[in-house]
Amino acid sequence: MKTSASLSSLLLATTTSAVHIPRHANTTEYSVKTPPLDTPWTYEVGTNPWPEYPRPLLERSQWKNLNGVWRHQNVSSLDAVNSPPVGQTLENAVLVPSCLESGLSGVQGEYMLYNWYSTEFTVPSDWTGENVLLNFGAVDYEATVFVNGKKAGFNRGGYFAFTLDITSYLTSGTNELLVFAHDPTDSDPYVIPIGKQTLNPSHIFYRPCSGIWQSVWIESAPANYITELNLNADMNGKVSGSITTSTNTSTSVEMTFTPRGGSGSSATHKCTSGDFSFTIDSPQLWSHESPNLYDIDIKVGQDQVKSYTGFRTVSRGVIDGVERPLLNGEFVFFMGTLDQGYWPDGLYTPPSYEAMTYDLKTLKKIGYNGLRKHIKVETDLFYKACDEMGLLLIQDMPSLRPSQTRTLKDCTEETILPNNAQQAEFQRQLQVLIKQFRNYPSIITWVIYNEGWGQITDPPYPEFGLTDLVLQLDPTRLIDATTGWYDHGAGDYSDNHHYANPQCGSPFYSIQSSPYDPSRIGFQGEFGGIGNNVSIEHLWNVQEAIDTINQTYEIDTTLAAWNYRGHELLGELRYQVQEYACSGAVWTQTTDVEGEVNGMLTYDRRFLRPDLAQWNADFGAIYDAAAGRSNSSMKLF
Repeated sequence: MKTSASLSSLLLATTTSAVHIPRHANTTEYSVKTPPLDTPWTYEVGTNPWPEYPRPLLERSQWKNLNGVWRHQNVSSLDAVNSPPVGQTLENAVLVPSCLESGLSGVQGEYMLYNWYSTEFTVPSDWTGENVLLNFGAVDYEATVFVNGKKAGFNRGGYFAFTLDITSYLTSGTNELLVFAHDPTDSDPYVIPIGKQTLNPSHIFYRPCSGIWQSVWIESAPANYITELNLNADMNGKVSGSITTSTNTSTSVEMTFTPRGGSGSSATHKCTSGDFSFTIDSPQLWSHESPNLYDIDIKVGQDQVKSYTGFRTVSRGVIDGVERPLLNGEFVFFMGTLDQGYWPDGLYTPPSYEAMTYDLKTLKKIGYNGLRKHIKVETDLFYKACDEMGLLLIQDMPSLRPSQTRTLKDCTEETILPNNAQQAEFQRQLQVLIKQFRNYPSIITWVIYNEGWGQITDPPYPEFGLTDLVLQLDPTRLIDATTGWYDHGAGDYSDNHHYANPQCGSPFYSIQSSPYDPSRIGFQGEFGGIGNNVSIEHLWNVQEAIDTINQTYEIDTTLAAWNYRGHELLGELRYQVQEYACSGAVWTQTTDVEGEVNGMLTYDRRFLRPDLAQWNADFGAIYDAAAGRSNSSMKLF
């Protein structure tokens, strides 16, 4: 699949800056390292990756993209952070953003625990008198940032954005930026949120992603600028939230809401920074079927930003005696995939916006109305795309050291679980997840724990306190406290995992999941997982991964058999919707990943397994069955 000339021109036109190449970086030194498998976009990335503005919910007009070819050097210890290589030329060219273990990075290293990055930048002359903010989309896992040899800031957490005000560190002309990235992944004694990453890949656990893997940019802002925007818009037109500024002083605020697409009139509200609440009459509602959005122009003192929202309400209700998830007061059956978000060429980082949205468009084409973002966090542009396309999202918190054990001196084994300090850090990063992404209307549910990974299972059970915390930060969504087993009754969902057959809101269950709890929403958090092996040109060509293919839950020897089994399993799900209390389901999975061959698409995105007519019909039957259970009176909670 080739990027069209018109699309390439459009993408280039959306950024306000050309590719940044530091003076000491020779772009001829950078090239893609041949990955074990490529995609149609691998060799089209070039040296100007991800030119789009990276933060669509708080967008400033004056900005400069720092993505491109930087310099990189792997070092041997954490102590290296104390000796920043100021004014030095680091060993290798590296493409930012990209995982250091990926082919796209130009490094494709292993055990990238300690790494230096360097680049140079200039500040546009028309930013004189403004503050200069340095933004990182995500750096895995810890980032220590130096500007012109001085430490400008530190961030911990491999999935989340952070901003540094670097105004006082700048000089006229060229400025040097150094970043030290420390990523222990699952090395001892660290117990940190890592999702599916591991230093020792095996079947359902994959090659890690270290370093700067999301966009880097600078922007100008006045001395008193917006640092946090929290905004929710519900189905009744109520807009509520808060605005925080850098000086924490009361500042005048003006917000203008305009329906995207030109239909309908604008509405303006004036208030002051801090908490706000007001109502817009008769808004056009956002849903998976009609993803109506409102663009927002926000003025806070001298700071002007653009944002957007969707008016919608997520809640629980009883319909015909069954607990149901509700969108805008109606029961909507969730049908999504387990979406790992891995790429053979970029690992955590998709090759491009076009590549990323190809997955989403494919899911809609098959008939899914959503996805479960599985123990990974994506770029803000991913959530923007889901908002615009009308995809319902379940968002997981990345797991701590999933399903790992250690051998003690007496030769016994124990499950690796967090100590008090590590649990407190997990809780802090969970809060960061909620705060960063709670404004995206497509997200309907937060997941705290997956299948007991990193979950302390002795009382007092932590998921109860964490559920209360999430609800305090975001009372506008549902919470799946424990998807899979070790369910002690917290949260809104009674969530079953079972392969390959579903057990959704049903009077039967396996020992790995708890029985259906009728006081909560019956949900199939994972099922399916049926595999179909393919020829080597579509496989992750690493022998250790190929050797684990038969660990897939079920292997169907032909594509016809795979589609037959899909039809049978979806038929069982339809029956459980029709006869029992099933309210949603997650099929494993969007794409193959490394040694797994159970995706809708192969890992290279070149081969689509589903018979579209069959799967469209099967999903239609499931949605019809759910609609048939929705014709009774309901009570909102």
